[in-house]
This record gives sequence, C-alpha cells and structure tokens, in this order.
Amino acid sequence: MKRPFARLLPLVCAALVLTAARAAEIRIGMIGLDTSHVVQYLNLVNDPKHKDHVPGGRIVAAFKGGSPDVEASRSRVDGFTKTAVERGVKMYDSIEEMSRNVDAIIVLSVDGRPHLDQFRRTLAAKKPVFIDKPIAGSLRDALEIARLARQHNVPVFSTSSLRYSPDSPLPQLEKIGPVAAAFSYGPAETEPHHPDLFWYGIHAVEALYAVMGPGCVRVVRTHTEKTDVVTGVWSDGRVGTMQGNRAGRAGYGVTVIGAKGVAKGGEKTSYKPLVEAYMNFFQTGVSPVPLETTIELHAFMEAADESKRRGGAPVTIAEVMKLAGAKP
Repeated sequence: MKRPFARLLPLVCAALVLTAARAAEIRIGMIGLDTSHVVQYLNLVNDPKHKDHVPGGRIVAAFKGGSPDVEASRSRVDGFTKTAVERGVKMYDSIEEMSRNVDAIIVLSVDGRPHLDQFRRTLAAKKPVFIDKPIAGSLRDALEIARLARQHNVPVFSTSSLRYSPDSPLPQLEKIGPVAAAFSYGPAETEPHHPDLFWYGIHAVEALYAVMGPGCVRVVRTHTEKTDVVTGVWSDGRVGTMQGNRAGRAGYGVTVIGAKGVAKGGEKTSYKPLVEAYMNFFQTGVSPVPLETTIELHAFMEAADESKRRGGAPVTIAEVMKLAGAKP
C-alpha cells in the first residue's frame, strides 16, 4: 500500500511547478479600461487555452481611468472594467499604487490626452511601459513623454498593431530591392479632441512607417469630407503616401514599390504579434520601435494637420517639431 504522502507527491510537485511558473510570469498592470483592447489582451495574455495565447506574463492589476467627454470612452469604460474584474484583475484607486505592485505597465486609454499624465504617474516605480496608440494626444505631449523616459531611464514602447500585420510586406522587401515608394491605406475616422490622424489614421501611418522607416522631411495633405491623402517626402528622395478613408471599404493595405518589383500586404489584422512584441519588450527593456521613430510619425500626422490648415501647402517635419517645443 502506498503511503498517503507518496500518493500526494505528484500533486505537490505539480503545484510547485505551477507556482514557480507563475512566479516567473511578468505581472502586468493596465491603465485605462475604455477600449476593446482590454478584452483582447486579457484573452491573449491570461488565457492559456486561447488559440493565440502569448506566454510570459499575466495581467493582474488595473486602474479604471476613462474620459467623460469622449463617447468612445464614456460608453464603454464600465463594461470593460466589469469584464476585467470578473477575470480576476485587481482594481487600484491610483496609478501610483498599481505601478508599485506590478512588473510592467500598459497604458490603454483610448483617449491620447491623458497619456502624458498617466505615464508621469508611473515614473517613480521605474517599470517598463507600453503605451497603446497614440503615444499622446499631441506632438508636444509625445515629446514630453520621450523626454521624461530619457530623464528617468524608463523604457517606453508605443505602436499600433498594424505595424505587426501578419501579412506585412516587410519580409518581401529584400526580394524587391531598394524601396522607392510606398502606399498605405486604412480607415481614418476623426475625434474632435485629437489631431485628425491621431485617432484612427495612425494605423495606416504606422503601417507606412513599418516599411519606410524614419527620415520624412516634409508632408502635404489633400483633404475632403470622405478622404485624406497625405504624402511625405523622405530625405533620400523616397515617397510615402497614406490614404485615410471615411467612406467605402474600411480595410487596410500596403503596397511597396522596389527597384526590382512590387510587394503587397498588410491586409490582415491580429493582436498576437503586437502582444508578443510588448511581452519581449517587458522582458528585455528594449523597445522594438525607437522612440525617435514614434515621435517622427506623430510629427508626420501633426504636419498633415498643419498642411490642412494651410489649404494643402507643404509643411516640414522640422517646423512642426519646433512649434511643439522640440530642442534642436
């Protein structure tokens, strides 16, 4: 007859292994529960049975947040908060307290305006921070986030999931030779509290920058009620165009013109590659997208707004950076 302890030994070992695995997981805190990304990230990070599960961390804490003057936030924040609580996420009354009790932080607030203040309130904890798009509600605030990150030596990563489209044309670029031009399109609904492209057009801008990289020097925008076409000229003569649509088909896509061929893709969307990217970022402290690139693509969008204000005249990246307070 087996002794009672012998019968329990496999269970004890399994429990110890599970405990050790949980202890090694990155404890993640969320700020701003007013976006559908709350549910997406809970599915992919916290549910091992989900088909797109990404191991390595667990969302354990949250600060509700919310913006009463933004319908997309006001109408959804309570529902997403309820979902998070039902899935075992601990709610905190302050960002500061939550930040002390996690290993990494995700700023999710659908409204970009509070991102600077929310990020600032995490700084004392010195935890890596992923800021969901946009990094801020203005270029000036984006620059301040970058300055604070450098000053406090806090790793920051920000992007749209469209940079990580499952069928991105990026893997084809070597085959088609040096890039001469690229065209990216996607939805571009606006929100009155944000520069036009910061709200939804940023997805297509991120996809454009994924294949073009940084280096844009001037921007011109053609605007109608239904469509925006923003063309940027890069310092090496390449041309990148973003088309934002508010009518017709609402999908995404990217076309890249190379010296030896054409690459197309960017039509598929998935959160898994993005979650994998920020999980690796939490583990290494190294952002896969340099902050300088993130700042430039926000300057690209700000320059597009300025071009619209000037009736479609060209606007330089350097000019909007200076207007936003960037130091030479």
